[in-house]
Amino acid sequence: MNIKRLITALVGLPVVILLITLGNVYMIDTVIAVIAIIAMYEYSICIKREAKFISWVGYLSAILIAFTHVISANILNTIITLGVPILLFVLFLTVIVTNMKITFKDAAFSFIGIMYVIGFLGFLPILYGVKGGISGKFLIWFVLIAAWGTDASAYIVGKNFGKHKFSKVSQNKTIEGCVGGILGSVLIALICAFVMNTYFETEIAYLTIAILIAILSVVGQVGDFSASVIKRYFSIKDFSELFPGHGGMLDRIDSVMFIAPFAYFLLTMFL
Repeated sequence: MNIKRLITALVGLPVVILLITLGNVYMIDTVIAVIAIIAMYEYSICIKREAKFISWVGYLSAILIAFTHVISANILNTIITLGVPILLFVLFLTVIVTNMKITFKDAAFSFIGIMYVIGFLGFLPILYGVKGGISGKFLIWFVLIAAWGTDASAYIVGKNFGKHKFSKVSQNKTIEGCVGGILGSVLIALICAFVMNTYFETEIAYLTIAILIAILSVVGQVGDFSASVIKRYFSIKDFSELFPGHGGMLDRIDSVMFIAPFAYFLLTMFL
């Protein structure tokens, strides 16, 4: 399993680096929309024993991410502001017009899934498109560091030094691993900030980025545990087997999703 995880990471990381470095906002929007569609599908399969996922609402919400930078900023802000009321209106309307063939339970599970995936993930393309000050192309790296840097550091520290279990939600996670994840991600972020300041003429304050990444690392770990809560409820190990050794799309982006909205506000506000 460790070899599978390593091979998948070695193949996937260069793709992510090239996409972020050479891509533009339209490409990023499209890729994240595709990721959201896959994540929505995994979620729909996960809940099928309990409820029927209202697919057309979920997939349409995912597709809309591809138009993040096509529509005007004013319309985008309106959609974000009214997103929850509109989503609830549509879901309840679906229950009504189907004469309750689509049930309240179906609507509730669909609402949670759409907010879980789209409500969080949708902030990634918005962050990537930030202009002025520090470009979103630089800021997006700190999201990935807070998520995947924490994951890798927590795994290494927990594997070698973990003794105290953190929560029954995830039996393999330890307090030592969680703390190690925070410290490891902060260290990686400081190195990244040094490279950016030295070679790309950014002005990232090291103490500020250390504090922000520590906060985002905690948020990402809550995201990881949240995915485990869902999987334990439905008695599954992974959301799918899309990535050998890593599980499905949701398994791979659970931390990234949770971090995205918090990162958007914290990084644009304090950097």
